[in-house]
Amino acid sequence: MEEEIRQIAARIKEMREIAGLSQDELARELKITVDLYKSYEAGTDDIPVGILYKIAQKFQLELSSLITGEEPRLRNYALTRKGRGVSVQRRKDYKYQNLAYNFILKRAEPFLVTVEPEAEEHPLKLNNHPGQEFNYLLSGALKVFLDGYEIILYPGDSLYFDSGIDHGMRALNGEPAQFLAVIV
Repeated sequence: MEEEIRQIAARIKEMREIAGLSQDELARELKITVDLYKSYEAGTDDIPVGILYKIAQKFQLELSSLITGEEPRLRNYALTRKGRGVSVQRRKDYKYQNLAYNFILKRAEPFLVTVEPEAEEHPLKLNNHPGQEFNYLLSGALKVFLDGYEIILYPGDSLYFDSGIDHGMRALNGEPAQFLAVIV
């Protein structure tokens, strides 16, 4: 995973330099500290998907291009077989699998997300990103923290929200929770 982070960091740095932006300017646009941005670009800190999404939008890239370094090519349809999506392990507590990584000009980013259980005393990391998000719980139980509210989802439950507000998830009952997330 460390090599993957370094490769993504190198792509981000290259895009920033091509655009003629300083690290300070891009950090300001992303609404993060310059030191945190520098750690992302150096490949020393894991980069949350929300930040990757903002960077991809800023540079008018497909998110999968930023993650994989390859351009999507499919236009009419994209079939992703079970377990074959592009894995994006951006944070140790969430595992993402991009389900349409090879479709060009997507209007939404579909992910299969697995949230591993962790002790309640671990601080929950909240994130936000542009757009809206739809989550459909497939298995397990999931507590969603959304703008000060706590919502518990069970298999078959869904949630649609403005992903620009702070949100985070925690698997319950000591078991992983898996959900379909679509970011629009």
